[in-house]
This record gives sequence, structure tokens and C-alpha cells, in this order.
Amino acid sequence: MPSRRRALLVLLSLASLAAASMVAALAAGSLALPPGDVLAALAGSDNVAHAVVFDLRLPRALAAFACGGLLALAGALMQVLLRNPLADPYVLGISGGAGVGALAAMLLGLAGLAVPGFAFVGALAAMLLVFGLAHGDGSWTQTRLLLTGVVVAAGCGALVALILTLAPDQKIHGMLFWLMGDLSQAVNPLPALGVLVVALLAAIPFARELNLLARGADHALALGVAVPTLRRIIYVVASLATAVAVTTAGSVGFIGLIVPHLVRLAVGNDQRLLLPASVLAGGSLLVLADTAARTVVAPIQLPVGILTALIGVPVFLTLLGRSART
Repeated sequence: MPSRRRALLVLLSLASLAAASMVAALAAGSLALPPGDVLAALAGSDNVAHAVVFDLRLPRALAAFACGGLLALAGALMQVLLRNPLADPYVLGISGGAGVGALAAMLLGLAGLAVPGFAFVGALAAMLLVFGLAHGDGSWTQTRLLLTGVVVAAGCGALVALILTLAPDQKIHGMLFWLMGDLSQAVNPLPALGVLVVALLAAIPFARELNLLARGADHALALGVAVPTLRRIIYVVASLATAVAVTTAGSVGFIGLIVPHLVRLAVGNDQRLLLPASVLAGGSLLVLADTAARTVVAPIQLPVGILTALIGVPVFLTLLGRSART
């Protein structure tokens, strides 16, 4: 089978998986709905299923898909930026900054939109801090960016520990739940979906340049790619995507780490296919994980980050062992 036809088949399969995951998310819950009732509710029938789907499950499922897609897209871009197929979007301290912001809002007794608002401000502050420190006198490199991100992430981790130490007992549970990933408060998925569409549309036009950059900065420069500008674009898009995902869903690990790498094994390293395929796969995985998180031990809801970690750790170790053998 020609490679292009195979890639298109993979994209169609991932799109089908995304649709199936959404139907499963809308059908599963304390009130189980047959797929026919779900489709009827989506078609506009006015009944109990319509209220359950549109008021409770659809916003959460769309938010999960948007966050999973954002994290996978950020991971794919970071793996090109750092030229490391196992790079993670959280490696630059964005998640830590968002965590500091969200926990600070909770510690101050703020609620509603204040928590995601503070989280987004914290994520942007961490992004600007890492980029400013890594840029320094202009000698920007992947290694310098990575080391700066690790240091900033460690500092944010210390601040998170300090806030948890100072927080009263009645607030600890909510703070820990947010840190482990929580989509129960994602009532408006439109901002995350909008950012996902904008980020993907912003990255796709640079697919050819990203393919060249993946082969090395010197190779890309020799072929006319403006590498410094391209690196800044990748960094900004990946950082904003991570910031919005963490703001919406809390800290959800491993989506941005394992999804792009697995997709790369299926479709190759052509960014024109890898980026949209990663979005579809990442969104589907987080929708399925969130569906399991709210149904496996119902009525108790698990933090979705626990399930993504349980999935991601063995997959990551398998990929790591495979990389070591090759």
C-alpha cells in the first residue's frame, strides 16, 4: 500500500476512533444511554437524554477532546523543537506555573473562573520566564531551553509544596484533585476547542520547515529555513497549547509524551500528517480516559490524570526500552 494511502487510512481510522470515543462518553454514566438515544439527543429530540447529553456530558467530553488534542499537539511540536522523540510538553515548567496559579487562587478562597484564570496567568508567567532566561544574550539552544525549563519546573514544584503546606485541611482535597487532573469543572469547552483549532492551523503551514528542522538545525539552515524564528513560533504555540490544556483540565500527564511517538510509528515523521493525527489520537485517548475515570468506580470520580499515568507509564517504559535497543 502506498505510504500516502496508508497515512490517509490511519487518519480516517483515528477520526472514527474520535467519533466512537465521543459516543461512548455521551452514553456512559450513572444513567446509561443506548447509542440510539445519544444520536437522537444530538439530533434535537427533547427528552431526558437530551438534557443529560447537552447539559452534563457533551461539554465535558468536548473539553476532554480539546485538552487531549492540545497536549498531543504540544508534545509533537516539542519533540521537533528539542529533537527528542520522547520530549514532553510539561518539561518547560508550564504545568508547574499553572499549578502555582490555580492553587494560589484556591488558597485565597477564590472560586469560579478565578481558578482557571489564575492558572492561565501562572502558565504564561512560567512560559515567559523560561523563554526569557533561556534566550539570555541570544545564544538560544535546545539544551539551554531544556535546562531552564527543568529549573523553573523545580521552582514551581517547591511553590506548590509550600502552598499545600499552608493550605487549611478543607481545601487540600480540591487542590490535590486539580493537580491530578480534573475535568468535572470544564463546563465551557469552547475556549479550549478554539485554541486547538487556531494552534493546529498555525502549525500546519510550517510542516515542511518542521520536517527539515527535525533533521537538524544546520540542515534546515542550509535549505533556507529561518530556524530562530521557527523555534520561537514552535515554542509559543506549544506553550500556549499546554497552558490552555492545563488551565482547563489540570495537570494531565503522558498524553503529550506517548501519543505523538505512537502516531509517529504509524504515519511516519511527516508533520503534515503527524500533527493532525496526534490531535485526533490525543483527544480520543483523553475522552476515553475521562469516561473511565467517572464510571469505573462510580459514583466516585477518579482524577483523570491517574488513569493517563497508569496507561502512560508502561507505554513509556516500552518505548524507552525499544529506543535503547535501536
